[in-house]
Amino acid sequence: MERGDDFLPALAIVIFLGEIVFIEEAATSVLGRWENFYVIVGSSAGALTGLQFVVIALVAEAQVARSMLEIRAFGTPTVVHFCAALLISAIASAPWDSLTGIAIALGICGAAGVVYVFTVIRHARRQTGYKPEAVDWFWYVWFPLAAYVGLAWAALFLVRYAGIALFTVAGVTLLLLFAGIRNSWDSVTYIAIEHIGKDKKPAED
Repeated sequence: MERGDDFLPALAIVIFLGEIVFIEEAATSVLGRWENFYVIVGSSAGALTGLQFVVIALVAEAQVARSMLEIRAFGTPTVVHFCAALLISAIASAPWDSLTGIAIALGICGAAGVVYVFTVIRHARRQTGYKPEAVDWFWYVWFPLAAYVGLAWAALFLVRYAGIALFTVAGVTLLLLFAGIRNSWDSVTYIAIEHIGKDKKPAED
C-alpha cells in the first residue's frame, strides 16, 4: 500500500513534466512559422535605423535642436525603438531549444523599454526648445510604453499561451516600427518648416 502511495505522486510529477515538455516543443515549432515575418521586420528596422542617422545629420545642419535634451527626447527614442524591433526580431529568429529562454530575453527587453520610456518623459519635460502637442505624447511616449508593457506581458505568458503571446510580440514589434517611422517623418517635416522659416527671415529684413 505504501509503495502504491509513493508511486502515484511520482507518476503525477512525470505526467506534469511531460506536458510541459510537450507544450514547449509544440510552441517552439510554432515559433518557426514566424521566421519570414521577423526577417522582414528586422531588415526594415535595421535600414530605418540608418535613415535616422541621416535625420540627425539634418538636425545638426539646420541647427534646429537647441540642446541635447531635445535630441534625447525626440531623436534618440526613435533609434531605440528601431533597435528594439531589430533585437526582438533577432531573439525570435534565434534557434532556441525551448520558449523559456526567449521568454526571459523578451521580458528583459520589455522591462528595459518601460524604464527607458520614463527617461524619455523626463527629457521631454525638461527641454524648452519644442512644446510637444498631444499627438506627440502619444507617438513618442504612450504608444511605445504600451508596446513595451505588451512585450513584458507576452513574455510572462509565452510558455503557457504561446499562440496569443507570439501574436502580441508581433504586434508590439510592428507598433515600435510604425512609431519610429512616424517620428522620423515628423522630425523631417519639422526641420523643413523651421529651415524655410529661417531662410525667409533674412530675405524679409
